[in-house]
Amino acid sequence: MRDQTQTPSEQSNRAEAQGQRLALIGAVVNILLAAVKLVAGLVGNSYALVADAIESFADILGSVVIWSGLRIASRPTDRRHPYGYGKAESLAALVVALMILGAGIAIMIEAIREIVTPHHAPAPFTLGVLVAVVVVKEVMFRVVRRAAATTQSSALHTDSWHHRADALTSAAAFVGITVALIGGPGYEPADDWAALLASGVILYNAVKLMVAPVRELLDAQAVDIGNRACAIATDVPGIENVQKAAARKAGSGYWVDMHARVRPDMSVRDAHALAHRVKDRIREQMPEVRDVLIHIEPAAEVGGARNDP
Repeated sequence: MRDQTQTPSEQSNRAEAQGQRLALIGAVVNILLAAVKLVAGLVGNSYALVADAIESFADILGSVVIWSGLRIASRPTDRRHPYGYGKAESLAALVVALMILGAGIAIMIEAIREIVTPHHAPAPFTLGVLVAVVVVKEVMFRVVRRAAATTQSSALHTDSWHHRADALTSAAAFVGITVALIGGPGYEPADDWAALLASGVILYNAVKLMVAPVRELLDAQAVDIGNRACAIATDVPGIENVQKAAARKAGSGYWVDMHARVRPDMSVRDAHALAHRVKDRIREQMPEVRDVLIHIEPAAEVGGARNDP
């Protein structure tokens, strides 16, 4: 629930600060886990664990990219960037998705190489390491995903699934190592098959994660936001109807453009004041909206209210 004592701007700044803090925490967690998994994988003869470590090292760079994107996106508007720096967040999310894709391809190639190369079975202690990793990463996934839902941040959403991808690779490694240990001689490649399976999951998630930032960078219509803004504007006394309300996402905020119809005999001064009331009402009820551009038209020209895409 939002703190009603805070202004929309203060709520937005608080959400942005939380996102940056979670990105930094994620980077620290990834550094610790990557080091533990790499050492355990090398000592315990588990390529699935080494592959997991490689994915975690990619997570480290990914967390830094997410943090940098959120930092840049939080900058206020200026003369050269009147719409702010929100797209930096979408760019960061896209970069991280591409990094996940690259890590998945690298793990797949190396897993195939390990499958055809004879080697020793993994050590039993690697199972304990993997259980700890799965627990930590699943907790991080849930915490960051909750923050992403609150802030409407595509970068945090991507970062949360970065944690989930790590948890999935660790879970797959756990299954593979367990099969290799229980099966005995001849089952050593089960560990590598687990790494291959995990790479497929990583590749799928990477492609899926690219969709949202690409849509944001292309200014795809945020239909729900536009419809809500349209409904709020229509309820403001003096607004006859709203022809359309287009919304696009930039970072964790939205920018709305709408055509509002008023009485044809309304003065320019009154129409200007009414547009400000509409803008204030929308931003009050929708803190995620950063700004609203309203084009006033005389209601007599075209009848009927609609919200065109």
